Amino acid sequence: MFQWIHNLFGTSKRWLQETDAMKKFLVVGLGNIGPEYEETRHNIGFKILDFLAEQENFKFEPAKFGAISTFKHKGRSVLCLKPSTYMNLSGKAVKYWMEKEKIPLENVLVVTDDINLSFGTLRLKTKGSDGGHNGLKNIQDLLQTTNYNRFRFGVGSEFSKGRQVEYVLGTWNEEETSAIQERLKRSAALIKSFVFSGVKNTMNQFNGT
Repeated sequence: MFQWIHNLFGTSKRWLQETDAMKKFLVVGLGNIGPEYEETRHNIGFKILDFLAEQENFKFEPAKFGAISTFKHKGRSVLCLKPSTYMNLSGKAVKYWMEKEKIPLENVLVVTDDINLSFGTLRLKTKGSDGGHNGLKNIQDLLQTTNYNRFRFGVGSEFSKGRQVEYVLGTWNEEETSAIQERLKRSAALIKSFVFSGVKNTMNQFNGT
């Protein structure tokens, strides 16, 4: 219990031992905490990081403003974060862990859902507007820039007027459920490519696929 409390509130522990800032990365999956949100479209950021954790054999631990863990990929150190602040305050967690671990902005990747892309479409961008996404808006406000990397996972827009919130907070349909494992595998590959091969090479390889 004491260790759990220390992880949750303590600020002294360094999660990344890497001293070269350019070899340190922060990957943030956006979502809402709580079992009622686990299988919703809005939580695809959490779902992708959970898949990556299974693939790379690491486990998330409670820490300040979220659940975090680390893994190594080809000489790079990666801090993975699932904010516990709820979607609308995601920027608080992103800013805190960037500053605590001294991770440069260009090495930050935010994973989020996007209703403007058809289901399963992957798109990596280095800048842009929040597109009406409250999580991205808060990150933009707290970092005071729109120039940060974001990995958008398409969830489609099969909803009628005024039903957007209900749609993104809804669960995957049968067709999406049968296809999502392959899309999660592709998403994990995109993240590892971003870490090792850089944003431009990753955009060329993955965007639109």
